Amino acid sequence: MASVVVVGSINLDIVTACPRFPRPGETVTGSTIAYGQGGKGANQARAAARAGAPVVFIGAVGDDPAAATVLEPLAAVGVELRVDSVTGPTGVAAITVDSTGENTIVVVPGANDALTLTADDRRVIAASDVLLLQLEVPDAVLLDAARSARSSRTVVLLNPSPVRDLPPELWSLVDAAVVNENESRVLARELTGVRLVVTTFGGDGAELRSSAGVVRASPIAVDVVDTTGAGDAFTGALAAAWDLPEPERLARANAAGALAATVAGAASAPTATEVDELLGRRPPAR
Repeated sequence: MASVVVVGSINLDIVTACPRFPRPGETVTGSTIAYGQGGKGANQARAAARAGAPVVFIGAVGDDPAAATVLEPLAAVGVELRVDSVTGPTGVAAITVDSTGENTIVVVPGANDALTLTADDRRVIAASDVLLLQLEVPDAVLLDAARSARSSRTVVLLNPSPVRDLPPELWSLVDAAVVNENESRVLARELTGVRLVVTTFGGDGAELRSSAGVVRASPIAVDVVDTTGAGDAFTGALAAAWDLPEPERLARANAAGALAATVAGAASAPTATEVDELLGRRPPAR
């Protein structure tokens, strides 16, 4: 598997389940509540590690009890942590999941907004195969990391979520992007300059477009419990499989995303063995 460095967010997820989402001004009684590690960066780091890759996570937490809660799950799966502790709260995501598995999320960035890179961080990035970025940390950090990757042969893989305007320089440094169907429409102009673009279609599979052509992964039918972590599981598994041929790379990511939707919580990525078992029952990407 490829060596992966993730520069990104880490949050305390507070997940509540309810039969349906409340309307404005309405109170709905929930059934469960859970606290755990989240943040797109940390979720994708954990997913890549569970997919079998050596992973370094670069991020920031606060000086509060939530910090230990969010770091332990990463350490438990072997992620190397290069995490600053800053004054203030750890990032928090308030997540509500309805009976169909759909979700709504409100994120308070907290310590993620204070993240900066050190000279050692830049050297670690330059020595990796893949740098994986998302948009829950400041633009200055994304640029710093992408420039460090470009100084070597490190692939810059961007998951431009949640969508926002980015400096043109950052797009010029991106080698590959992972987007969902809606993001692909919103970012159509920016994505034209990206060498390799992977688009996910929820339950309808995924597609990879590059100079070599188009590769598609078929839908995988699963019993959906919670879609919160599916996109991050897909992206982490894709980064981990970057040293594999494009069809196999996409197939593994597609399987990881499908399996993640069968488990509650954002940090729900499957192991490499679970992906292998699922792919043994499915046709490969074509």
